Amino acid sequence: MKTELFKAMNEKTSQSTKLPLTASILAAVGGSICCIGPFVLLLMGVSGSWISNLMAFQRYQPLFIVFVLGMLVWAGFKVYKPIESCEPGSVCAVPQTRIRRQVLFWFVSAIALCLVTSAYWLPLFLL
Repeated sequence: MKTELFKAMNEKTSQSTKLPLTASILAAVGGSICCIGPFVLLLMGVSGSWISNLMAFQRYQPLFIVFVLGMLVWAGFKVYKPIESCEPGSVCAVPQTRIRRQVLFWFVSAIALCLVTSAYWLPLFLL
């Protein structure tokens, strides 16, 4: 009975942390599609004049960046919530789980940062 309760709490907390992290990665991909999309397609050998149509997404890039930052802030609040605010025996009170989630948070943040800033560093490799 105790393990079933622990599993149910683990799934609930895990889902509440996964949502902002997944949303931030998807928004980062959306924000970088105008810049990194054509580069990836060219590296894969895909060519055509339609690739320039991906630049139409550039006007939405600031909205995606704001959304990425918002999702990462939300995830940061969930991951770095003080242990005192966690219920005793819940998943957020377990030190190993907290450390694993914090590492995952910083890994996702680094990927999102690379994708969002690709418009600025990608041209350095295309020279």
